[in-house]
Amino acid sequence: MKEEGLITTRVPRALEMKSKLFGYELPDLLLIFFNLAITNLVFGGTSFRYPLVWGTTLALALFLHFAKKGRPDNYIQHLGEFLIRPAYYAAGGVDRLYRKFKGQVKNVSKEKH
Repeated sequence: MKEEGLITTRVPRALEMKSKLFGYELPDLLLIFFNLAITNLVFGGTSFRYPLVWGTTLALALFLHFAKKGRPDNYIQHLGEFLIRPAYYAAGGVDRLYRKFKGQVKNVSKEKH
């Protein structure tokens, strides 16, 4: 009788590897290129186009690189969400989304079956 070994397949080493390009996450690259496009649109025809367009883009890229060094993924996004949220949540706070119910409510306990 011939014994067969366990059937195996090759898989990538890092299944959870994040998509990065030049060390930047995709939202960071989107922000950098969005800054480049807008500043080029506004200041591209002026004589200060090189310092304003390329200087601000380079400064933003360097800031993101050094601000996120050693931090977890999506750190800037989570920091922004943390800073926007209120400092505390009240358990008995006013419900700002409350709307009065306009339909009829049937009292099930008084109905006869």
